Amino acid sequence: MSEVTGIRLLATDLDGTLLRSDRSISRRTAAAMSAAALAGIEIVWATARARHSVHELALECGFRGKAICANGAVVLDLADGTPVITATTSITTAAATTAMGRVRTLMPGVVFANVGPTSFVAEPEYAALCEFADHHRHPHEMSLSELLPALEEPMVKIVVRHPEVSSAELYRAAVAAGVDGVELTHSGAPYVEMAPSGVSKASALAELCAADGIEAHEVAVVGDGINDIPMLSWAGTALCPSNALPEVVSLADRVLAGNDDDGVARYLEELVAASGR
Repeated sequence: MSEVTGIRLLATDLDGTLLRSDRSISRRTAAAMSAAALAGIEIVWATARARHSVHELALECGFRGKAICANGAVVLDLADGTPVITATTSITTAAATTAMGRVRTLMPGVVFANVGPTSFVAEPEYAALCEFADHHRHPHEMSLSELLPALEEPMVKIVVRHPEVSSAELYRAAVAAGVDGVELTHSGAPYVEMAPSGVSKASALAELCAADGIEAHEVAVVGDGINDIPMLSWAGTALCPSNALPEVVSLADRVLAGNDDDGVARYLEELVAASGR
C-alpha cells in the first residue's frame, strides 16, 4: 500500500514546517490545503502559537480548519473565519506557582510570562527581552506584572527565558532536574514553554481524531521541533521537513522537502492525487 493511501487527516506544525522562513504561507501551500480539503482530507494546524497569530495566518491564506494552539492547551475552530475556542486545558495557580518557583531555584535570573487563551501577562524583565516575533506581540503593548501568576482567565501556558542562558540550555537543565505539575517543551523559540500536565499537541490531536472517528493509522503528522515529537510518535505516519532537528529526523518515516521548498504542500498534492478526487 502507498504511504499516502488511507490518510484522512494531516496535522502540521506551523513555524519551520508549513511556514516559510519569512513566516509566510506560500501560494502553493494555500492552494494545496484547499485542494486537500475539497478531496476530503482534513487539515489541522498544530502549533505553540497563540489564538491571535493563528487567526492572522488563517485570514492570510483562507484556512478554515481546526487549530491546536499553545502546544495542545487551546483548540480553535476557524470554520466561519473567526477563531472560536472549542477547548482549553489550564494550569492551576498552585501548579504554576510551584513550577515557576522550581525553575527560579534551578536557574536564578529567569523571567516569566503567563499565557491565557486570549491574554498575555509578562514580568517587566521578560518583556524587556522580547522582540515582536517572539510572541507576535509588541513588547511595549504587553500587560506587565511584578508578581505572577496574574491572569484574569485560565492559564494555558507559562513561558520562561533567561537573559544570558539560551532557551535550549535552559530546557535541557529543566528537563534533567524535573519540574512537577507541568509539561516542559521547546519549540525552538528563545524561551522554554510549560503546558498543563499531560497536555501536548499529541493529546489534543488524539481527542480531535477520536471525536471525528479517525484512527491514528489514518493520520499523518509533520513537524520540525521538540514540541512536535509527541504527535509524531502518536500518528501512523511521521513526517518532517529537511530542516527539522536531528532528533526529529531520526524518528520520521519520511523526510520532506524543506519549509522554504513547500515540503508540506508537495505531500498534500500527493495525498490529493492518491485520493483520485
